[in-house]
Amino acid sequence: MITPPNASSDARSTLDGGLRASRPPANFVPARRWVVDSVSELAGLRHALRTEINTRAHASADRDLDRVAQDLVLVASELATNAIKHGRPPTIVQLFQDGTSFLLTVADHDLGSEPRIAGDRPPGEGGFGLQIARRLSRDVGWYRTDTVKVIWAEIRA
Repeated sequence: MITPPNASSDARSTLDGGLRASRPPANFVPARRWVVDSVSELAGLRHALRTEINTRAHASADRDLDRVAQDLVLVASELATNAIKHGRPPTIVQLFQDGTSFLLTVADHDLGSEPRIAGDRPPGEGGFGLQIARRLSRDVGWYRTDTVKVIWAEIRA
């Protein structure tokens, strides 16, 4: 869930925590880029990401995903969903690689909000995408540029 900074008076915000502001490691090289504008495009993103990872691993695109690919697809889906629902379009998803490690970035154009990690919420209230990203990734962070807010996650083999 991405919460506007002025929502701190909301009772739920006392249960939610901020994501660490930081830049990702610089050793990754670009692999692929996607632009998604709606939730209906996420299935295509997941398929294209799975195909890209399997191709880079010299695997068949229809082969069962290994743990790294499964984690990357889930994290990409969660972060892109957050950006589409709570950010401003377009949402830009980029995959970077360094050997067997991958870096995923998801950018949106809403500079007035900060990512918030869901705290102690009742089931069904959502907001767990960043928790999932943190559990499946080696590291997660976010930063702003002059034009976009970027959430990133590093996943290693």
